[in-house]
Amino acid sequence: MATTTKPAAAKAAPAATETANPHQPSRAYMVQTVDEDTGDLTETPRFRYLPGHPKQIRADLKAGVFNVNGQTVLGKSISFVPMALRIFTDNILNMGRKTWAEIYFADPAGHICAVLFHGYSVENLQKLNAELFYDDLNLNEVLLTVTPSKKQTEKDGKPATYYIAEFSYVPADPAQVQALREFAEDFDLYREETLTGTAETRIVQGYRLPARYQPEPQAQLQAAPDPQQQAEATHQ
Repeated sequence: MATTTKPAAAKAAPAATETANPHQPSRAYMVQTVDEDTGDLTETPRFRYLPGHPKQIRADLKAGVFNVNGQTVLGKSISFVPMALRIFTDNILNMGRKTWAEIYFADPAGHICAVLFHGYSVENLQKLNAELFYDDLNLNEVLLTVTPSKKQTEKDGKPATYYIAEFSYVPADPAQVQALREFAEDFDLYREETLTGTAETRIVQGYRLPARYQPEPQAQLQAAPDPQQQAEATHQ
């Protein structure tokens, strides 16, 4: 008798699990809550984002730290799963034409953030991107850790210190990757202050502008020729 009851119990377990959790969120980044009084099910995003105005994380590579809006210091390194990025050359923030990496991610509070790097830091990120290719991974599939590395140089005959961002990674939690990827699919991720219309783009992943910022195709700017007028012109 014991041999026959064990398989029956094992088969019953999945049914009990399905009854306990009959609903799945419509998207991986949604969180479901049930009203205890009415039983109504509602979904809310786990991430918070004002389109065009992500939370600004600054890489202060003169001091070798990261901060929020140039004020609250976060520490000497940060870790995150990139959800969108672009590597581009442009003159932004009145800093002259440079090559930049603009990366979007969610912080521990679920706020969508953007951080910028330029110069040698971007070169390091591109090298890492090449390594990931041979590991069959993308930048939006890893937990990226960014650590400023101290460098020494000489300026006006005096020693000077600066920092370059170094990047390392481990594979990210697949559930988190899925949630971030689906959010990037559903929302335009960009930062208004860094839009000039003159960027030369090298790499884009998950980054997308609203339609109002997209250049209108040349074909739509010119009225289509009238076929009858074309025929008449041919026979003249």
